[in-house]
Amino acid sequence: MTRSRGNSRFLYYEEEDDARIGALEKKGYRKLPILYVNGNRIPNDVASKARSNQTLLSFLRETLLLTGSKLGCAEGGCGACTVMVSKWDAETKSIQHRNVNACLMPVLAADGCNVTTVEGIGSIKQGDDSLHPIQKAMVELHGSQCGFCTPGIIVSIYSLYAAANDKAPAVKELEEHLDGNLCRCTGYRPIWDAARSLCDDSEDWEVRGPCGTRCRECPERHECQQECNTHSKGAESSSCGNGNDVICSTTKDKLAMKKEFVGKHTEWVNQPNRMFPAELVDTSSEVFQEASKPLLVVDESEYQGAGTWFKPTSLQDLLKLMKEYGENQNGGKGRCKIVVGNTEVGIETKFKHAVYPRLIYPSEAIGELYRFDVNADVGVVVIGACTPLSRIQHECEHRMNGADVPLCRTLGPIRNMLRWFASTQIRNVACLGGNLVTASPISDMNPMLAAMGAKLTLSRLDESKDKSVSRRAKNVSEFFLKYRTVDMDPTEIVEKIEVPVVAKVFEYVKPFKQARRREDDISIVTSGMRIKLSPGDDGFVIEDIAIAFGGMAPKTVLAVETSKSMKGAMFCRETFLNAQDILVKELKLPETVPGGQAAYRMTLAASFLYKFFISVTEDLNADIKTVTLDPAAFPDVDQPLPGLPALGDYELSGSVNFLCAEKPSFSGTQVYPAPKVAKGLEDEILPIVDGVRQPKAADAVGKGSAHQSGPLHCTGEALYTDDIPPPPGMLHGALVLATQSGVRFEAMNTEKAMQLPGVVKICASEDIDALGGINELGPIAHDETVFLPKGETISMVGQVLGIVVAETLESAEMAARLVEIKYGEGDANAVVVSLENAVQAGSFFESTRHKLVRGDAGLLDEIRNAVESQEVSTGHIVKVSGTFHSGAQEHFYLETNSTLVVPSEGDTNLTVYCSTQAATKTQNFCASSTGTPAAKVVCRVKRLGGGFGGKETRSVFASCAAAVASKRTSRPVRLTLARNVDMLTTGQRHAFMSKYHASAKKTEDGAKLLSMDVEVYNNGGAALDLSGPVADRALFHIDNAYMFPNLRVEAVACKTAQAPHTAYRGFGGPQGMVIAEHVVEHLAVACGVSIDKMRRDNLYKDGDSTHFGMVVGEGGDNGKWNVPRMFDRLYEGLDVPKRRAAIEEFNSHHKWLKRGCALIPTKFGIAFTAKYMNQGGALVHL
Repeated sequence: MTRSRGNSRFLYYEEEDDARIGALEKKGYRKLPILYVNGNRIPNDVASKARSNQTLLSFLRETLLLTGSKLGCAEGGCGACTVMVSKWDAETKSIQHRNVNACLMPVLAADGCNVTTVEGIGSIKQGDDSLHPIQKAMVELHGSQCGFCTPGIIVSIYSLYAAANDKAPAVKELEEHLDGNLCRCTGYRPIWDAARSLCDDSEDWEVRGPCGTRCRECPERHECQQECNTHSKGAESSSCGNGNDVICSTTKDKLAMKKEFVGKHTEWVNQPNRMFPAELVDTSSEVFQEASKPLLVVDESEYQGAGTWFKPTSLQDLLKLMKEYGENQNGGKGRCKIVVGNTEVGIETKFKHAVYPRLIYPSEAIGELYRFDVNADVGVVVIGACTPLSRIQHECEHRMNGADVPLCRTLGPIRNMLRWFASTQIRNVACLGGNLVTASPISDMNPMLAAMGAKLTLSRLDESKDKSVSRRAKNVSEFFLKYRTVDMDPTEIVEKIEVPVVAKVFEYVKPFKQARRREDDISIVTSGMRIKLSPGDDGFVIEDIAIAFGGMAPKTVLAVETSKSMKGAMFCRETFLNAQDILVKELKLPETVPGGQAAYRMTLAASFLYKFFISVTEDLNADIKTVTLDPAAFPDVDQPLPGLPALGDYELSGSVNFLCAEKPSFSGTQVYPAPKVAKGLEDEILPIVDGVRQPKAADAVGKGSAHQSGPLHCTGEALYTDDIPPPPGMLHGALVLATQSGVRFEAMNTEKAMQLPGVVKICASEDIDALGGINELGPIAHDETVFLPKGETISMVGQVLGIVVAETLESAEMAARLVEIKYGEGDANAVVVSLENAVQAGSFFESTRHKLVRGDAGLLDEIRNAVESQEVSTGHIVKVSGTFHSGAQEHFYLETNSTLVVPSEGDTNLTVYCSTQAATKTQNFCASSTGTPAAKVVCRVKRLGGGFGGKETRSVFASCAAAVASKRTSRPVRLTLARNVDMLTTGQRHAFMSKYHASAKKTEDGAKLLSMDVEVYNNGGAALDLSGPVADRALFHIDNAYMFPNLRVEAVACKTAQAPHTAYRGFGGPQGMVIAEHVVEHLAVACGVSIDKMRRDNLYKDGDSTHFGMVVGEGGDNGKWNVPRMFDRLYEGLDVPKRRAAIEEFNSHHKWLKRGCALIPTKFGIAFTAKYMNQGGALVHL
């Protein structure tokens, strides 16, 4: 893995490629990539630093120091790294713009392209007027909060506008494709408002009169009696109330601000084309000619582990490389890998640490691989294996316009499935061939293609002397052999996919998919189904059917037995109900199936089949009408046609399929009271300032103010911890983590790791001792360590044992994996994994156990021991009991924990730059762990890319590890946790389990709460952290806003072998309130009372006391009790009874699709039982 050259050592996987450069150069290969960023050519000496295994994001941030693009997840899931890649398309004679994930795209894949980062769109360096309209809209419409995700969102919007070809896209087009960017703190409505405000048809959202003027802007608005104006004013009044009393802000207001954002930037839409280098368009230019040559890059960088990059420009050259490097070596899987989008290989190398000595990137000049054609003579759609999924999607959309029915029915399912496949950024680079060869068992497209009868063309270099291309055909349904294994020789490639066009009538293809969320998520179960019917005497007969599934086996599978049972049968409900039973048996999943949810997945598969029946019945009805109206157009169809299967109207909602529906639009209205400006003391005491203050105050009060850092966020010029330029001599850190728990940590062998080039030091608990530091952590109890000492028991997987620091991040991470940990014996059965295990084992943090009792304890005991009520009549006490669970939740702040520690003054001082919500804790523990006086440790926090409580305590251990390494090496150390490491080590929102006994007394017109007796457990993890105060907060919120005359609650934190769980928004309050809501709803159902009435009748009243002694409303010192009045106002203003009646009416007519409505009050308290958290301070400089 290592190799020496001169006096230096290098990380090398292969040794012979650099010796072959000369021979390949003679064949036309060039050695240097041609890279452009923001319209400027990257000098050759800088471009030569690009490595085959280096991502575009790494090159931008580390080599070019362009830190606007952020690293959020490193797997193309969050969009924080989004950049725009532009290239000249010789076929269409136009510049193609597409947004991509720079965290996955190899930098060498940008060869011959122009990369646009957020820095190239607009900058604040020339003032606010230099902001691009998209950036200005995002600032003014409050589209950024923490700002970490904002650059990626800006570039995604910019790319969509750029791809619209000299015009702004339509609102629907924007809503269809802005699907690859996550935001954790701002909320999406202001982002969407900003994006849509610049669309060409944004003004169409505004109501216009016959005069053409927008009603909201009409100078005669109050006098005009046109229907459009009165309707507009009425809608505004109903949503915003009395204009004199409230301020109303709506999406329509935002969409009317386009002129304000555009300003003098009249040609802003064409900016991407103007920025594109002219020499990449001019076919006669030297650059264009050079970029047309094949590319070979052999990595020669120090302390890196890259291999060789090939970019062939012809199919022959590609197949020669596959012949030379693809053949099995010593029983292996070959020595090369084809990459196109790098969406799979990038994950394998980053998280699975796969090593590919050679990466082959087929150039777009290989037309056989980049194509989309419809061969009408043969009746097939031909798709090149390397054609990006987004092009396939758009080609399907384009060719469906005005196309005949068979082609629409063939392309429609492909287009619909791809719309929801991953994200726009992924679809812009990923290809169908890669999807097939990867053979994912949960692939969306593979089952579709298998069901449609698609065929693959597999190509290789012929063994004959002429070296011609040898091709063979393979059915997609037979291509998948087993998990991640396909029927393809290592020297072969998938050249194209051929999809048969369906028949003119009576043949149908449908896609199905279920995931945890609709956009940008992997499927739980996915399916493609095709059926061909023929008219019979008594009805339609199933002539042919193919049913394929993903997520139901280790590979894409056809439901062969189910299909056999259906062929020749009548197309009717009974056939499909019988087929459902056969399908469940054929695809039966064991309880231990990887991925879990066995019963749910089998139910999904069966439900897809029935949905298929309903949707085909609707299409069949349309075909029957078409054939009946024009029988001459269908000479092969016998007349008259039989009737449809019996299907009630109330069942038709079962055909609803989100894959085929438009992505929904949404808009918002925000209403809040007009500000009441009171006369200030300065009016009397400092009258001299009246003339200066009052005009400004009148303009500012009640108006929204843009985020002060908004322009910095939107231009990528806001610096986060990982964006700070590296100080001289900076080292990179990687944590050494435990992979087992419940066993003793006996030894750490660092010999192999230290031999790795670039590794400087590996620190462990002994280094803390050497510094005279204290190896303990914890916000309340100091029950954690910076590095676990040898001989101690490992309490969780992911416990920090040490830290590696090296010259490069790649060396540090590789060395951390090479550290050998010796584990002692342990009892696996004694490891407490879950909350339920902890309760059974009595594994508690007893210091956190607290109990509150109000009312009659004897009654509570009696209710606890009583059986649940069977009779429900006036005057009876109704008792319910049960167990309620609320799960954990990942913080998923987009910026992972990051620290830069810089020693100074002979290592007697440390400056800690970090992403934390607890600067004081960080300062104190960095000081104690390094043996440095706290006064000589400075903690600096400029901004965070999200926190939500997750960086309140769980960031400290990473800062301490970096501080120890920095002081031991006398060099600056940066430690930025990878997303998977951050999620493994930092904990989540506490999971809760509650066991309750509750009762209510039935009254003539409802029910009154009588008692609640509940035991509350939270999952604290392996250390105490803040689990005690979180449990206390839940204990105080267990009543929500309801009066339980008799209440007993006991809460305790449980100790498990998970990462210590910690603060999260709400800090235990939401978990307590949701218990109350569950109990109240359980009682409402048991008492036969509507939930709205149950909630309203049992709200606290003025003068009532909570179970912790606080008097609400009048009679107390805690202000007004507004919840009942707010409940009534919303109940009446929203006309909840009318809404519920409409919902019941809808549900009665729809068997499968249901609606609901909820109006839930909340009471949220402040303060913490960890009393130091109630303190705060600020240093104000005047």
